[in-house]
Amino acid sequence: MIRGGRIAVLPTLLCCLVCFPAAALAGKQEAIGHSLQGRPIFAQVSGDPDSPLRVLVVGCVHGDEPAGIRVARRLTASPALRAVELWVVPTLNPDGLAAGTRGNARGVDLNRNFPFDWKPLDGLEYSGTGPLSEPESRAAARLTRHLRPDLTIWFHQPFGLVDRSGGEEAVERRFAQLAGLPLGSIPRPPGSASSWQNRVLPQGTAFVVELPAVVGTDLVTRSARAVRALASEWASPEVSRQVAPPDPRSPSARA
Repeated sequence: MIRGGRIAVLPTLLCCLVCFPAAALAGKQEAIGHSLQGRPIFAQVSGDPDSPLRVLVVGCVHGDEPAGIRVARRLTASPALRAVELWVVPTLNPDGLAAGTRGNARGVDLNRNFPFDWKPLDGLEYSGTGPLSEPESRAAARLTRHLRPDLTIWFHQPFGLVDRSGGEEAVERRFAQLAGLPLGSIPRPPGSASSWQNRVLPQGTAFVVELPAVVGTDLVTRSARAVRALASEWASPEVSRQVAPPDPRSPSARA
């Protein structure tokens, strides 16, 4: 995994980024940004920052799809994984979670607000005034660019499958096996977080896990165990990965 990429940041953001490695070492909760209404967006970090593998899990993007938060909490309550640095963001959308709404406090669907293939959309999928117009999506983009995670899992609802999200399908298929969910495909929306991440950070892979509308304790347990098992397998030196480099002619590859 390539580490230490340089990005231009405001002084407050620079302070936040400087704190990330210390938080990872201590296994602490760290605020990675704030919502439109000022609620903190937290990440829980466990493991050694010098580990060969970084994994990012986001439990909730749409405020009315909260089941992934239970998986996130199960992960943060578990012992640190060997040879893995695990970052868990229980919810990217605390305002929407508090209100029980899909979008943030401005009604923006955060999973339509990322730069890759962004389009102006209205209604429940309102995509904002432009790419990364919202503080929550900017916080996620900032974090992923800084971490450059090898593996990222975005939890959603309600389709009950592991989505072929444009990353490494073998990884998606393995998670589906571990979690006991089918591997399937849903229409890839414009401006989604996973599509943007797979385009601009192709040395890692990101995918969506769609939990069903009703999620029992057994599936929460299986999903958390699947994250840990997949991360442990991928951290093994016996596991090799080949990821195509970005096309340098692509504007999104230079974004």
